[in-house]
Amino acid sequence: MSRDARLAVDIGGTFTDLVLEKGDGEFHSVKILTTPHAPEEAVLEGTKRILTETGVAAADVSLVIHGTT
Repeated sequence: MSRDARLAVDIGGTFTDLVLEKGDGEFHSVKILTTPHAPEEAVLEGTKRILTETGVAAADVSLVIHGTT
């Protein structure tokens, strides 16, 4: 795969949501519990999970968008 996958992350009060758009236009999502004491932990765990589930390499992600609610 070329570097054309995009990842969006939203850290909420209860859940952290991640959506990955693969280069072929497919979308995949993951929802995990937010870790309030260290929000980056949920982001890293969710990113690892969504990349593993989709078979996309981290190097293939060309854009990461982060938001919080």
